[in-house]
Amino acid sequence: MKKSLIALAALGAFAGAASAQSSVTLFGVVDVGVRQIKNAGGDSLTTMSTDGQYSSRLGVRGVEDLGGGLKAGFWLEGNLAADTGTAGATDAQADKLNRFWHRRSTASLMGGFGEVRLGRDLNPTYLVVNTNDVFGEVGLGQITTVFSKLGSTSYDTQSRTDNMVSYLTPSTLGGFYAQLSAAPGESVNGKKYAGGRAGYAAGPLDVSVGFAETWASGTTVVDDKFKVANVGGSYNFGVAKLYASVTQNKLGSAKQLVSYVGAGIPVSAAGTVKLSLINANMKDSGDDANKFALGYVHSLSKRTSLYGTIAEVKNKGNAAFNVAGAGNPATSAKGDKSRGVEFGMTHMF
Repeated sequence: MKKSLIALAALGAFAGAASAQSSVTLFGVVDVGVRQIKNAGGDSLTTMSTDGQYSSRLGVRGVEDLGGGLKAGFWLEGNLAADTGTAGATDAQADKLNRFWHRRSTASLMGGFGEVRLGRDLNPTYLVVNTNDVFGEVGLGQITTVFSKLGSTSYDTQSRTDNMVSYLTPSTLGGFYAQLSAAPGESVNGKKYAGGRAGYAAGPLDVSVGFAETWASGTTVVDDKFKVANVGGSYNFGVAKLYASVTQNKLGSAKQLVSYVGAGIPVSAAGTVKLSLINANMKDSGDDANKFALGYVHSLSKRTSLYGTIAEVKNKGNAAFNVAGAGNPATSAKGDKSRGVEFGMTHMF
């Protein structure tokens, strides 16, 4: 009996030492609600929806201490459609590839030098947009529903990029940060990417700039690089947090400029009002659009909240942007309006 107790104690000590050197975390978000979209002169649709306040997801991440200030890490994260119970990619393009870990699948080496990250992840130019959107780039209020691909049929690096190698600076630079990323494309049109961002975050202020190019955009233009340049920032005044960004999308002679302003206004200890105004201007065409969104989030706890959002896109010329993005529902009348409303619940674990 005594030998058994000694063996169990030794095993417990070994397990404790191992757990002190590494950790694995299961995490996720379940966001589900009801959404109605009406496109003047086009389709209308009422659905149970997901991703109104946060993107529903299921993930596992871990870090191992290698000693000497060096750490290894991994991050696997996939979409979860809480309204139907299905997992994996939900956007039309990723569905074709049937990816389970659609959101992120990376391995990292970290230390005093910063981080080298390998795999599929959000790219630098999208992070400038994402971090400066009061709606967090989800739901009816997000910015990129009025982003144009400028005629490209294969541009595939607007937000996440496959096969990407990134370097991220350490968090010891007095608020300054930067990221450089590149992806070879592996002979697939629209996937070869190179970009970066640099910024400064301290106290209530966070500002950043980004630039990227994606090769082989799948068009017949002479210059087939899809170029993105943007700048964004936020400032927390206490009574309100203000956001702003400007993004230029360019392919050959086609150019779109998207300007954004937003605000998050606490109205109680548990409630926050969100609003945004977006202008998408297409160079020399008149195919422009304006978008307005208003939302409210009420926190029931640190992990659970209720939300509601209304939004409208006013299209001009031949612009036909949908308030919830392409395919939700499928069509929006050229030069007409697209309106939407959603209510839902979010739980994080």
